[in-house]
Amino acid sequence: MALKGNLRDFTITQLLNLVNLAKKTGNLVVEGPGEVAQINFRDGKLAFAQLAHEDSSLAAILQRNSKISVSQYKLLKERAARMTDKELGILLINAGYVTQEDIIASLQQYFISVLRRLFTWVEGIFHFEQDARPPDDKIALRIDLENLIIEGSRQMREWEQLQEEIPSLDMALKFTDRPGTNIRNVNLSVEEWRVVQYVNPQNSMRQIAKASKLNDLEIRRVVYSLLQAGLVEVVRVGAPSVTISGRMFPTQDREEQKSLVNRLITRIRSM
Repeated sequence: MALKGNLRDFTITQLLNLVNLAKKTGNLVVEGPGEVAQINFRDGKLAFAQLAHEDSSLAAILQRNSKISVSQYKLLKERAARMTDKELGILLINAGYVTQEDIIASLQQYFISVLRRLFTWVEGIFHFEQDARPPDDKIALRIDLENLIIEGSRQMREWEQLQEEIPSLDMALKFTDRPGTNIRNVNLSVEEWRVVQYVNPQNSMRQIAKASKLNDLEIRRVVYSLLQAGLVEVVRVGAPSVTISGRMFPTQDREEQKSLVNRLITRIRSM
């Protein structure tokens, strides 16, 4: 009998805990916001995972992990399109392009990354089909779930805390005018710099997240760090509908962008 439900009532970590404790074998399909994930388990261990809208072929996974080049990936996609992942894996190993360890490590990293993405899904529906197996043309692994369950539980707690601190992404951000705060003394991550370049009372956090290619958890995490550093504050959106341009700076050089942001913040504080 299939298990069905809503992520609002049954979280991903609860589902994983159930699969792990009961040593279940089957296929979990989760339909989230604009994406569908398929996770397969065997005897309570992670065996396979993929996102419906993403190229999850072995060649694509190896290329994303820099085990093969882009040109090799394109060649394989063209000439080995009818090969299964198992057949392709054997071919690449025998040809000396990759090792068996390269394939296993790359697949494990991808499967776990898919599962980690589900930790950020708080809305969606799921169904678990007992005893269903991974696709025959795919390579299955056996990955323990215990550490992933602990990681997911921590991330869920973080999500709940960030939702309390930043309940709505439809608010905007502006640079703070608090004295003694200097962005030059703060080491910002790549994600934080991507968000900082869009800070403007006319841009909602939801728009910034979309422009920066961050999910709801990631944008809240970045905004919270900027709030804690005293660099920004939350304000109401100044305009009801604004389209964010991907070219907000006259230069695409990152160091020049940082310099412009620094000067902008200094000017705002001096006003």
